[in-house]
Amino acid sequence: MTTFHPVRTPRPAAHTTGPFPFPLVDEIARHCAQEAEPETVHVEAHLPGRVDGARLRAAFGQALALHPRALLRQGPARWWHRRYSWQPAGAPDAVPVSCPEPGPEALRRARERALADCPSLDSAPPVRLEVITPGAAERPGAPDTGPGAVLLLVAHHTALDAPSCLRLLATTAELYGGADNSPAPPPVRAASVDERRTRGGGAAPVCLGLRRPARVAADRGRAAPGNGMLLTDLPVPDRPPRAPGSPPSYTVNDQLLVAACLTVTRWNHLHGARPAPVVLTMPVDDRPRGTGMPLGNGTRLVPVGFGPADLRDAAPAAGRRPPDPAAVARLLCRTAARTRALKSTPGPQLGLGGTLLTVPVLPVGVRAAVTRGARAAAAPWTSTALLSNIGRLPYPLDFGAEGGRATGVWFSAPARMPRGLSVSALSTGGRIQLALRWSRELLDDAAGSALCALFEESLAATSWRDA
Repeated sequence: MTTFHPVRTPRPAAHTTGPFPFPLVDEIARHCAQEAEPETVHVEAHLPGRVDGARLRAAFGQALALHPRALLRQGPARWWHRRYSWQPAGAPDAVPVSCPEPGPEALRRARERALADCPSLDSAPPVRLEVITPGAAERPGAPDTGPGAVLLLVAHHTALDAPSCLRLLATTAELYGGADNSPAPPPVRAASVDERRTRGGGAAPVCLGLRRPARVAADRGRAAPGNGMLLTDLPVPDRPPRAPGSPPSYTVNDQLLVAACLTVTRWNHLHGARPAPVVLTMPVDDRPRGTGMPLGNGTRLVPVGFGPADLRDAAPAAGRRPPDPAAVARLLCRTAARTRALKSTPGPQLGLGGTLLTVPVLPVGVRAAVTRGARAAAAPWTSTALLSNIGRLPYPLDFGAEGGRATGVWFSAPARMPRGLSVSALSTGGRIQLALRWSRELLDDAAGSALCALFEESLAATSWRDA
């Protein structure tokens, strides 16, 4: 007989009682969906202990009931309809939790499914959860799984983003183990005078003129469909000490952005590509992390550009020489000013273009064709890479006495061409859990590993050193 622990029932999110139209990001993702590179969101939580499959299925089912925005399916759609619609479901159409056969290859196979097998939008929920009992690490450099279990959650990106998946997993953990999984309060800090000036006037944007953003140089044996992925665990780079009550001059997110810029600059130099401005797409999420958090696709995408001055400071890193600490410091300060301005300036989730493409004037079939055509035409001006940083993991992801508290959590975002590269990061226990995901049309597995090694070196170069 299955025994359930008494739990503190989380407060349910706002319920949706009837069909509702796709929001802007959902519709754009639906228009551009393709089988060759599925739009999957992958979240992977490593636990020190084991979990019971039956209890986890019950807890996940209760979590879906508390978050009805995750328990839905796409309504019937015809090309002449004005909008796609979501239909709330009273119960899952199929069991969303599975326990694959354990073994040394179980985790590798589950990761391959996470990148290649997208949950259906026609069946509720568009998300699945696998309980993996892994063996030894599958390949050199893979994070140590330890003796416990791995929970691997996969969602269709048309329906949910990574913060929504983490919220759903946190509610499941609380219902399963009875431990409090409330989010930690966000850090509160006073803004300095310089920062208030930056927010008021805004940082000068990088003007590219007619120059196209840099593309990550291709390196593959032969083109293959789908995505590849590599997970790693890195130390949080140091930052300069600050006076009590004053904000840091730059954040870990700024260090990740600069590291990505240095990585692309050096990679392209090593592959003989011409220097070009690096533009990174950065998701910004202003939603609360509590049980009432609105699920779905709630981030807005903003471009962080690195112009001529930044390229001059990044140039020494391209020649296999360690970057000049003074040049890296200048890069960090300029990047911090830009990101502060971008985060504090509201705007549409996908810019004005995305808003115009989803105005329900034309039928969805016509809008889909226009959207795909616009995406193909804008391909040369697509950003260099996506860098998604959630920051500190807001939830303990504590599955009680049996499962324990998560020792490592990774997530990854899709890496479709023409961008072809996404870098996803969050921090737990003073470490950065980093996922590098790439399109196989751009990189093969060996090239992805080499690019990840360059990123590790570049991130270490942003670490503050006391003169």
